[in-house]
Amino acid sequence: MNKPNDPSWHAATAAIRAAEMRTDVGEHSPAIFATSSFVFPSAEAAAARFSGDEAGPIYSRFTNPTVSAFEQRLAVLEGGDACVATASGMSAVLATCMALCEQGDHIVAASGLFGSTIGLFDNILARFGVSTNYVAPTDLDAWRAAVTPQTKLLFAESPTNPLTEVVDIAALADIAHDAGASLVLDNCFCTPALQRPLDLGADIIIHSATKFLDGQGRAVGGAVVGNADQVGEQVFAFLRTAGPCMSPFNAWIFLKGLETLDLRMRQQSANALAVAQWLAEQAGVARVLYTGLASHPQHALAEAQQSGHGAIVAFELAGGQAAAFKLINALQVFSITANLGDTRSTVTHPATTTHYRIGPEARARAGISDGFLRLSIGLEHPDDLIADLQRGL
Repeated sequence: MNKPNDPSWHAATAAIRAAEMRTDVGEHSPAIFATSSFVFPSAEAAAARFSGDEAGPIYSRFTNPTVSAFEQRLAVLEGGDACVATASGMSAVLATCMALCEQGDHIVAASGLFGSTIGLFDNILARFGVSTNYVAPTDLDAWRAAVTPQTKLLFAESPTNPLTEVVDIAALADIAHDAGASLVLDNCFCTPALQRPLDLGADIIIHSATKFLDGQGRAVGGAVVGNADQVGEQVFAFLRTAGPCMSPFNAWIFLKGLETLDLRMRQQSANALAVAQWLAEQAGVARVLYTGLASHPQHALAEAQQSGHGAIVAFELAGGQAAAFKLINALQVFSITANLGDTRSTVTHPATTTHYRIGPEARARAGISDGFLRLSIGLEHPDDLIADLQRGL
């Protein structure tokens, strides 16, 4: 039994009630369909399923009811026609690029992308004849100049990881569409609770569901959201054949995570603002990057595009790596981990962890110094987080 969606629902309601699916036993919490395959009532029904003449699950690599429920709910939240869930955020990036690009195609990407995304573009896609050029995320003229007749995708994050730069989504969408290309936007930091890039002209949304969609650091997964052709047909076809699929159990975890997404993102945004404001007043802190601060270079743009500023606070210590490591090792509340988006606050030194493999020159171009730190602010009381940082400083 599937309950219809109400387009008038607010995001907080849709995150709980959209795409509700119940079996004949009437369970109130979503069921986990922990099965690899499905039984057909007849040979004719099996043939109809495989030919596409009859809807219904076939094999859990590409048609599992729990995974489908997560896909449908996230599509509703992002305002997309289709969603494809994947095994991780990086497999969502891979599936999108492999589905939409071919040998000779070109990608224009923001220079401040997540390190693994840069590695995927430079070390894997390049071997298949897909080239990538990088431009400053906020330099619209550089984006225009980098576009070629072979450009298939513009790829950006907003805010970026870890510098929290904000791209002008509507302007990038115009540049992409004028070139006959598509804009792919990683919405990991804001989630649809705070930002809906498709409404601003983006074509495809990438998620690492591992982060804020789950929100509690329990499972790894990813998602691609967009229109019925590019995502519903092309990305789905890649997933069906290549198989970077999400497990039903992880999909169930993400479904439960979505139920508190709006509440968590609002509170974590408030906590992050308090921490950022405090950091900005501390001696030894060279700069603080948080889109909610008026001092952020793209604060006005963030205010226009986002309904909140999220949980990621980045800052730079004047003392370089030694000062950064001293602070990290003194912390007692923050967890030292490369992950983010948890209810538990985390601290990361990007130069020696998430962005280590891209090399010192690329880090320098991206603005990631040895004294640079990224905080993912959780749901602890902000006073306790500030006291912990004070201990480190």
